[in-house]
Amino acid sequence: MSVAAITETTQYLTFKLATEVFALDITKVREVLDFTALTKVPRTPDFMRGVINLRGSVVPVVDMRLKFNMSRTEQTVNTCIIIAEINLDGDKLVLGALADSVQEVIELEPGQIEPAPRIGTRLNTEFIKGMGKRDDQFIIILEIDRIFSTEELLEVHEAKAPAA
Repeated sequence: MSVAAITETTQYLTFKLATEVFALDITKVREVLDFTALTKVPRTPDFMRGVINLRGSVVPVVDMRLKFNMSRTEQTVNTCIIIAEINLDGDKLVLGALADSVQEVIELEPGQIEPAPRIGTRLNTEFIKGMGKRDDQFIIILEIDRIFSTEELLEVHEAKAPAA
């Protein structure tokens, strides 16, 4: 979905990775959990930190900082897991996204959102829905369905099986 397709005020959950503020469309977020112990699954990508038991369901947890080529998320009192739904070939995949902290739920009008910056042809920015502007601060609005490739999501999804 492009920024031009955003025609109404939308609510976003904002969260921090290092010093940057990111946002997810609230309709993709199921809940936010305090950090809990993760069970590491062997032979998974580095960004997949493990799985958690969420009311009897095995949910893979990915480190968003590692996915974005930042340093690994260190556990603090504010570290949390954002439980989100991702579309995978028509199926819904529930995934935990590790974040340094959750900020707040905000509303952004279409006029407060600009297209993702073009950074040459070598860098893939299709996972950025747009750049929100609020109080002289940029908020990177993520398109969660496009952050991970289909292959990565299948790998994460299959990693649940041995742990179940």
